[in-house]
This record gives sequence, structure tokens and C-alpha cells, in this order.
Amino acid sequence: MATKEELQALADQEIEDAKPMYKQVNNERMEFSDDDYAQAKIDLGNHKWEQQQFGYIQARKEAYGSITDQLDMQYWDAVNDTTTWKDHIAQVKSDNPKPS
Repeated sequence: MATKEELQALADQEIEDAKPMYKQVNNERMEFSDDDYAQAKIDLGNHKWEQQQFGYIQARKEAYGSITDQLDMQYWDAVNDTTTWKDHIAQVKSDNPKPS
């Protein structure tokens, strides 16, 4: 797991590599100012940190599947004396761990 400083350094390098960057102001294309580049670095660094710390939540939501599908798994597990649902949930958690 990367530190916030490591992620910020990565973000800084990505912005540097993407130069020149442009913005649209009053229908005019202008290159970012030094302040714009500085803010872009901060924003990207914060995004990378939040993704590392909390990205697993969205990934799990998508991987779990719908409540309907989960209930169906539970029903068939009860009928067939299987553990499909428990195995599925364990796999999702394993594939998308919480950060330490």
C-alpha cells in the first residue's frame, strides 16, 4: 500500500508527463497556468489516495451482484445444501480487500 506522499509524487509525475494541458475559458483554449498545474497535482493526488483507501467499497458493490441474485444463491444453497453464496461473498472480499 502506497503512502499519501508516494501517491502524490506519482500524481505530480503524471501531470508533468501530460503537459501541456489546456482549459477552455470564454470559448478560448488556454494552457494551464502554474496555479492550474499545482491544483491539478493536488486534485489527482487526493483522488489517488481516496481511490486507494475507499475504492474497494465500489468494487465490492459491483462484484457482489444484485440482492435478487444473492437471495437466489441463498435459496439454492438451502435447497441443495451448498455454500455458493458464502463462497461468492468470501471471494469478493478476498479480491477487494480493505486497506490496512
